[in-house]
Amino acid sequence: MMEEDEITPGVRVGGDRYRAISLRFHQLTRAFPDERDDLMRDFLVTAQGESARIEVMVRTWDGDGLDVFLAELAEEFRGWKGARTWRSLEDDLTLSAEHAGSHVRLTWGLHDRLPDDEWRFEMTTSHAPGEDMRRLAIEMRTFLESEPL
Repeated sequence: MMEEDEITPGVRVGGDRYRAISLRFHQLTRAFPDERDDLMRDFLVTAQGESARIEVMVRTWDGDGLDVFLAELAEEFRGWKGARTWRSLEDDLTLSAEHAGSHVRLTWGLHDRLPDDEWRFEMTTSHAPGEDMRRLAIEMRTFLESEPL
């Protein structure tokens, strides 16, 4: 859901159950602040639960189409076979989507930067096909199109 309690835009995914981990997409910045026309964008993804907190800075080229990927999943609410995948420019954020009939399972992956790639964190969120996925895509587009810090 779109973060309304903060000055800067953000998106929260998951965390809807007691003690569940949530992902927060926030702090959209220009990768190269002196280059006003540069489309390279960084944002922070924070995974937080009761006993853990992981933060990864994700680098994208104008969002790498994450909002478009989510919108395409929403439009195919009747389903698809297998997993569909998306990854950020430097593979620090990955997303795998599977349609399971009554819901869409999104597996979000946070990864250590290459070449080390020493650790990774994954969590899965469940979303109703159609409107719930469409809302997530719109919130992500709004975030990615917001004015960088």
